[in-house]
Amino acid sequence: MQKKMAAEFLGTFWLTFGGCGSAIFAAAFPQLGIGLAGVSLAFGLTVLTMAYAVGSISGGHFNPAVTAGLWAGQRIPKGDVIPYIVAQVAGAIAASAVLFFIATGAPGFEVGRFAANGYGELSPGHYSLAACLLTEALATFFFLFIIVKVTSTHAPVGFAPLAIGLTLTLIHLISIPITNTSVNPARSTGPALFAGGAYISQLWMFWLAPLAGGVLGGLAGKMLGEKKEVTVPARG
Repeated sequence: MQKKMAAEFLGTFWLTFGGCGSAIFAAAFPQLGIGLAGVSLAFGLTVLTMAYAVGSISGGHFNPAVTAGLWAGQRIPKGDVIPYIVAQVAGAIAASAVLFFIATGAPGFEVGRFAANGYGELSPGHYSLAACLLTEALATFFFLFIIVKVTSTHAPVGFAPLAIGLTLTLIHLISIPITNTSVNPARSTGPALFAGGAYISQLWMFWLAPLAGGVLGGLAGKMLGEKKEVTVPARG
């Protein structure tokens, strides 16, 4: 379990550092030209690379909603859920702390949004709570559904991380203007702690919607043709 937790910590650290870092640093400079597409791709690449790197150890969740969804789909034992989530949240907070330290090294730095998620006035497009909740739940539902199907015994071997990374990229392309894209309670928690104030008060939605969507997506993936469970061998 210690190796699994270490893998989840490192994977979630990389996801938060790479994805949120691209939004905090590169996207802040229009002349670099990465914009929404670049940030979306950065999030997808973090999952793709770490899934290949440590997926054989922990399964490569890096997201409490993924862990909850795979538990609902009977892919992981109940005893893994809490340790995984603790490691994921710790990884996201640690990465956010590093991002904050780096960001404060520039003169005139202001925390601002700090890649945090929000609804209403804190939504990039000022979308309502209902619109943001539906977006996050639906996006996470499909994320988990796809994860379950591409990691099944009937899927082509070795391509799951690529499909999952591209799915996350697509989700960001759709939902960055709406919620700044969460679909991951750990990723939301880290930046919110540094953005502070109202961002922290809205965290409940970025736990509720992804967890609900993830559980439903995991169940749907299992019900629609899943005949054999896939487990990752324990490695410590």
